[in-house]
Amino acid sequence: MPETIRIAIIDDELDMRQSISQWLALSGFETQTYASAREALQVIRPNWPGIVLTDIRMPDIDGMTLLKRLMHLDSGLPVVMITGHGDVPMAVEAMRIGAFDFLEKPFDPDRMSEIARKACDARGNTLEHRALRNELASGAEAMNRLLGTSPAMTRLREDILDIGQAAGNVLIEGETGTGKTLVGRALHAVGAKATRPLVQVFCGHGDAVQQAAQIFGTQDGADSDGALAEARGGSLLLEDVSSLDDSVQARLLTWLEAAGSDAPRIISVCNRQPDEGRAEATLRSDLFHRIAALRLALPPLRNRGDDILQLFNAFMQDAAEEYGTEPPQVSAQEAAQLLQAPWPGNVRQLANIAERAVLQHRRGSGSITSLLISDNDAIPQSMIDEGKPLKEYVEAFERMLIDNTMRRHRGSVAKVMEELCLPRRTLNEKMAKYGLQRGDYT
Repeated sequence: MPETIRIAIIDDELDMRQSISQWLALSGFETQTYASAREALQVIRPNWPGIVLTDIRMPDIDGMTLLKRLMHLDSGLPVVMITGHGDVPMAVEAMRIGAFDFLEKPFDPDRMSEIARKACDARGNTLEHRALRNELASGAEAMNRLLGTSPAMTRLREDILDIGQAAGNVLIEGETGTGKTLVGRALHAVGAKATRPLVQVFCGHGDAVQQAAQIFGTQDGADSDGALAEARGGSLLLEDVSSLDDSVQARLLTWLEAAGSDAPRIISVCNRQPDEGRAEATLRSDLFHRIAALRLALPPLRNRGDDILQLFNAFMQDAAEEYGTEPPQVSAQEAAQLLQAPWPGNVRQLANIAERAVLQHRRGSGSITSLLISDNDAIPQSMIDEGKPLKEYVEAFERMLIDNTMRRHRGSVAKVMEELCLPRRTLNEKMAKYGLQRGDYT
């Protein structure tokens, strides 16, 4: 459980609140008291790390109304109802609605502690399972976000599936902005340890002492509060691993040599710019061979061909949905310029330009070309002036155009045929040629 499960005690009678809170605190629970349901509702949210113990008869919002609101808010939240003798039928109805249990006044304090413990255990299990589902969904989303049909990306996805199932430590190399951390999360998601924790550490922060504390913790043994202990049985993702101080590298090597069967798998990320050396030159050679049993090299965006337009469209669609507007239409000239740009910032730079294109389109000003020119000289002015032949980019533009139109019409073939003036057979052939499937848009 990520946090201590606490107990919210809701009762309009001060003496009752205090006596329940004192007894539960003596029993080892963490408690919070509220004089009204309205006050508690300002604090309790979905996935709130606690349980609720509430009286039924209260002014303003009574216990039954509160229960219904809490079940609507989070159906997995245990709510224990406190009832008077005449409220037992109402308590039974509360159980039908979703209450965890009920206590009849005057109640046995030990019985109350027993119910509270069971409710806390149930809440802890619920939150743990939700966290696991979210982690798995996050990992699956990581795989889904590795867009592109270029040979380089097809091969990368195949490598992730293969390496993800292996047991060895992995080193991921690539230029800034190529998606190395995303690939690291995908590796964990498709591996045998997908149901175990994935812990990320950015190694570029702090001095040697701070780096060591982050990875190994400030305590020794089973009680260690470091990332290695937190990731036990799962995966530890070390970002910018080459920034580790020499002393921390030495300590990590010693740890790896003595690691047991429940040690986390180490997934290391290392930046590699075109004019810089590889990881071998920046890490201790003995550590390098320990963490690089398996290796993945991510392709730069400039080598991914038509993927550039596919990614740009996806990023614009995401930004348009976020800002509640429509994305701009990409002209043939702009498509050619996107394909020719050198992209030193890779996918991250492309995503930034896509977002800015949507924002300026919403204002009714600017163009994608102007963004390309102004973005750290991403595309030289001479490239635009020379007017490179567009025939080299016709297929890429055609794919982008069909993709855009299918997205806009949510997979309606009839509307796409009408807008693009294409017969069904021609549209089907082109979609098959470019790997577009109607089911992806419906």
